[in-house]
Amino acid sequence: MTWHVIPEGYDTPESTALRRAYYDEVASRYWGRPATEREIDEGLTDDRVERLARPTGEFVVGRYDGAAAACAGLRVVDPGTAELTRVYVRPAFRGTGGGALLLAAVETAARELGVGRVRLDTRDDLVEARALYARHGYEEVPAFNRGPYAEHWFAKAL
Repeated sequence: MTWHVIPEGYDTPESTALRRAYYDEVASRYWGRPATEREIDEGLTDDRVERLARPTGEFVVGRYDGAAAACAGLRVVDPGTAELTRVYVRPAFRGTGGGALLLAAVETAARELGVGRVRLDTRDDLVEARALYARHGYEEVPAFNRGPYAEHWFAKAL
């Protein structure tokens, strides 16, 4: 069983399905109930996903034995900084190393885009994500935004 993580358009059918699954999970966890299809559609409307393509970013898809199982996005916010976003591994594939490979792929993309630092924000309830970031060298930093769902901020120098 092997992972392959490669850049892919954010709008392919598999990328879109992964982005929908990501939003479904984070919204459902936040609301404490399953998100509806309409809520998922609304959440993805005008989410500026087009910035997850070169030259302003990158979107990667992780495949586990060929199955689209994970994704992550990177968007450049200024010449030296990019933000990590939409990091998601389908539940059936968690614990198999996909998260680490996603981070490595977006960090490589950041370097190729001339970025020296990757940052992100996340929520209290996304404990698995926070643990993943900490394991891979991301350190908690002071708040750099006031997003409604931002409760923890991380950064890593590349």
